[in-house]
Amino acid sequence: MQLSRKKQKKHERTKQTDQLLRYRCSEPHYVPTLPINVNFCGTPLIHHTSTPARPEVHSPYMNTNSILRALQPKSRKTRIAWLSVILAILIGVALIFFLMRPKTQVPPLPVVAVETVTTEDVNIYGEYVGRIRAQQFVEIHARVEGYLERMCFKEGSYITKGQTLFIIDPKLYQAHVNKARAILNKAEAQERKAKHDLDRITPLYAQNAASQLDLDNARAAYESAQAEVTVSRADLTQAELTLGYTTVSSPISGFISERVADIGTLVGPSGGKSLLATVVKSDTVRVDFSMTSLDYLRSKDSNVKLGDSSDPDQKRASFVTITLADGSEYPHRGLVDFADPQVDPKTGTFSVRAEMPNPDRSLLPGEYTKVKVLLDVREKAVDVPTKALVIEKNGAYVFVVRPDSVVEKRFIEKGPETGNNTIIERGLAAGETIVVEGYHKLTHGMKVEPVPAKEQNGSAAPVAEAAASGKEEEV
Repeated sequence: MQLSRKKQKKHERTKQTDQLLRYRCSEPHYVPTLPINVNFCGTPLIHHTSTPARPEVHSPYMNTNSILRALQPKSRKTRIAWLSVILAILIGVALIFFLMRPKTQVPPLPVVAVETVTTEDVNIYGEYVGRIRAQQFVEIHARVEGYLERMCFKEGSYITKGQTLFIIDPKLYQAHVNKARAILNKAEAQERKAKHDLDRITPLYAQNAASQLDLDNARAAYESAQAEVTVSRADLTQAELTLGYTTVSSPISGFISERVADIGTLVGPSGGKSLLATVVKSDTVRVDFSMTSLDYLRSKDSNVKLGDSSDPDQKRASFVTITLADGSEYPHRGLVDFADPQVDPKTGTFSVRAEMPNPDRSLLPGEYTKVKVLLDVREKAVDVPTKALVIEKNGAYVFVVRPDSVVEKRFIEKGPETGNNTIIERGLAAGETIVVEGYHKLTHGMKVEPVPAKEQNGSAAPVAEAAASGKEEEV
C-alpha cells in the first residue's frame, strides 16, 4: 500500500514536470532547461517551484521521458566512455587549433658589421703643399758682346758638363789676343836686352871700368823690362779669356731649355741680350714647403728632428713622400735637409726643404705636389676605422659589442687620423669588438647579430644583407 503511494507521488511529479516542459517548448527558439539535477548515481532530483502549473501544451518536437532517459547515464562504464570520447574530441580540436594558428614572426635582430680592435705601430704624417725645383738651375749668359754665330745643341736635350752650346763671333777677340801676344813678345825682347846690358856692366863696374850710374841705369832698365813682360802676359791672358768666352759651354750636366736668342742676334752683357738658355739638373730635386709650429713641436716631442738627419740621438729620420700628378705615390723617399730656424711672422710657418732622388726624371721642376712628412711613430697604438666613429657635440663614441651580443655606447678620445683610420687615445682596448657598419639605428643595450666585416676591398653591407636574408628564409 505504501509502495503504491510512492509510485503515485512519483507519477504526479513526473506529470508536473512534463506539463512544464511542454509549455516552455511551445515558445519559439526555446532551448529547454530542466529544473532537474542528475546526480552521479542516476537519480533525478526535482526541485519544486512555486510557479503555478500551466495548461498542458502538446508539442510534437519534445518528449520529456525520452530526454530524461537520454540524460540519465545507464552505468558507470558508460559515463567513463562518454567522458573519454569528449576528452579526445577536445584534445583533437585543441591540436588542430594549435597547428592552424597563424605563425607569429619574431622581429629579427639588427645585423651589424664588426671588427676586432688591434694594436700596431702607426706612422703619423703631416701633409703640406710643396713646390718642386731642380737641385741645380743655371742660366747661360753671354759674357762678351758679339753676334751669335752658331748653336751647337738640340733644344730640350740632355747635355753634359763642358759641352759647347753657342759660338759668338770670335774675330775681334782673336785680334786682341794676337795684339797682346805681340806686345808680350816685344816686352820679352826688351827684357832680354836689359838683362844682357846688366850682365855686361856688372863686371866692368867691378873693374872700375864703369861708373855706379851706368850700373844703376842698367839694373833699372832690366827691372822695367821685367815689369813690361808681366803686364803683357796679363793682357794676353785676359785677351785669351775673352776669346774663350765666345765659345759658350755648359757648366753642369742636365737638360737644356729652349734658346732665348736667335742666330745673328747681338748678345752681350752690355749692348745685347745676355740670357741665352737655361740648364736644369734634375737627377736630384728639392721640395720646398712650409710647416706649422705645432707640427714642428710634435716632431720634436717624438725625437724626429727636421733638417738634422746626422744627429746620433735621433731615433727616426724625417722621411718625405710626395704624390704625383696622377694621384699615385712616388716610389722614392726623400729626406729633410734644411729647416729655417725662424718663423715667418706673417704666416706663422717656417720654410722646410727636402731632397729627393729623381733617377727617371718623372718629377718636373716648377710643379706643385702634396708632401707627407713623418712627424711621429706611435708604438702599439689602437687604430680603428674612421667610419666606425660617431661624432657629436658631446664628443666621439663607438658601439662596442659585448660577448653576449649586446652593444655598448662608449665615448672615446680620438687622436690623429692616419689615412682611413683614426688612433684612439683612450676608451678602447685591444681585443674588443666594435661596430663599423650598421650602427645608425642602434641604441645602448640593444642586442644585435654581429657579422665580421670584409678585410679587403669591400663593404660589410653585402655580408650583413646576406646574413639577414638567410635568417628570414630560415624563419
